[in-house]
Formats: sequence, C-alpha cells, structure tokens
Amino acid sequence: MLQQASATGLVKMILIILLIYFGVKILARLFAPLLIKFVAKKAEKTFGDQFGAFQKQNTPKPKKEGEISIDKIPNSKPSNKNVGEYVDYEEIE
Repeated sequence: MLQQASATGLVKMILIILLIYFGVKILARLFAPLLIKFVAKKAEKTFGDQFGAFQKQNTPKPKKEGEISIDKIPNSKPSNKNVGEYVDYEEIE
C-alpha cells in the first residue's frame, strides 16, 4: 500500500504552486490600490465623525445677559504651606 512519487507528479505540483503564486501576485497588484482607497476613505470618515463630535462639544452655548459661568473648577484640597523648617547645610571636605 505504499505509494511512490513520480517525476511527472512532482513537476505538476511545482507548476501548480508557481501558478498560484504568480496568480496571487498579479491579483494583488490589481486589487491593492482599490483596497487602499477603501481603507483610506473609511479612516477619513471615522476621523471626520470624531472631529465633528469634538467640535460639537467645544462650541460655546449662547448665554443670556447677566448669566455667570465658571470654566475652571478650583482645587478641592488647600495646599499646606507649613510643611517644615528650612535648614541650611555646609559641605564638608
């Protein structure tokens, strides 16, 4: 039940592999620009949507006359100025 490889079978297999390799190579050259264009358009749309959402967030809302708004929230913790005593030092040679 042991089968042996023939020379014609080996040549046929090598030719099929080369045909597939060059076929894929040619098809990649034809379809790569279309694929890159598609990916670029999709990325442009995604970034445009994100930029539009960012613009909507940062647009100032119309304020009524006399209305007060606070843009910056102050720190909730007061800083402790009394952290210790400053000690002079001298270098010893």
